[in-house]
Amino acid sequence: MQNPEVLIIYTGGTIGMVNDPETGVLKPFDFEHLYNSVPELKQFDYKLEALSMDKPIDSSEMNPTIWARIATTIFDNYVNYDGFVVLHGSDTMAYTASALSFMLQGIKKPVILTGSQLPIGQIRTDGKENLITAIEIAGLKNKDGEALVQEVALYFEYSLYRGNRSQKMSAENFEAFNSANYPHLAEAGVNLSFNRNALLRSDKSAPELFTAFSDEVALLKLFPGMPVGPLKAVFNPEKVKGIVLESFGSGNTFANPAFEQLLKDYIHSGGIVLNITQCITGKVEQGKYASSELFIRAGVIGGCDLTTEAAITKMMYVLGLPISREEKIHQLQAPLCGEMDCHKNGVD
Repeated sequence: MQNPEVLIIYTGGTIGMVNDPETGVLKPFDFEHLYNSVPELKQFDYKLEALSMDKPIDSSEMNPTIWARIATTIFDNYVNYDGFVVLHGSDTMAYTASALSFMLQGIKKPVILTGSQLPIGQIRTDGKENLITAIEIAGLKNKDGEALVQEVALYFEYSLYRGNRSQKMSAENFEAFNSANYPHLAEAGVNLSFNRNALLRSDKSAPELFTAFSDEVALLKLFPGMPVGPLKAVFNPEKVKGIVLESFGSGNTFANPAFEQLLKDYIHSGGIVLNITQCITGKVEQGKYASSELFIRAGVIGGCDLTTEAAITKMMYVLGLPISREEKIHQLQAPLCGEMDCHKNGVD
């Protein structure tokens, strides 16, 4: 069996920054000196190649256009490599991981996102371990010669998560991410221990690329005493085609006739509303309590245990599909690439 070949794609972020020895200023990592900066990589029997975006960006500047560029790069190079590692700023990494999972459905190879809390040039950096282990995972195969991981995943501080189940939980701890509603895919200790039952296997015959995400989406978080008047600007189907609504607990809202009418008018005019919970763990169960019946009457879709990141990117994906409104609603209620566990929840 030939040595694994892994493509590293640098988009920007803390992990790719090193200190300029002359000025002390952080600057983008030079991948031509990859082995000099991370000499541990020489112990791999992997063939590594690296690409860097023309202008590496802070992850706060990430957007669907750049997601499409990353996904297209992976798709165009898919047959040439055994796996891919995407280096990314941690702040929006979970959004990118979720977006790539919808853009690259049907993959049979690993796409591993990773980053760091400290620049790779600092002594206490977490970047080296994250990079080394992400690369190792990207090249791993089972006894049949198939990739062990066949999905978009996120590796950070000794844990591998499904990309569209991950969320950033801390701005300062090295253990910055978690996957509250889904088991970790792997843990890195003395050995790499995989939860094989949790690994995704697509039933698609070949990888598919879809990048025509819609940006006509909005995210709305409910809070006690929320005024309804200002929401009218958001519930405008001419400008906003889909709204992700973060509700209380298992999918509950305040009783407000004006809010209910606003929802009904928006949905009747063609808008789509997806209800997810504000809670880190648990899921939306519309109808479980009387305080969620308003959503059922209005025609709101229950988002089960979708993370905010997965809900937003899935809405962008579904709204961009050239299918009917009914089919889009069905897609939002169905698990497409391991992003949710339940099928239908709410309305048909």
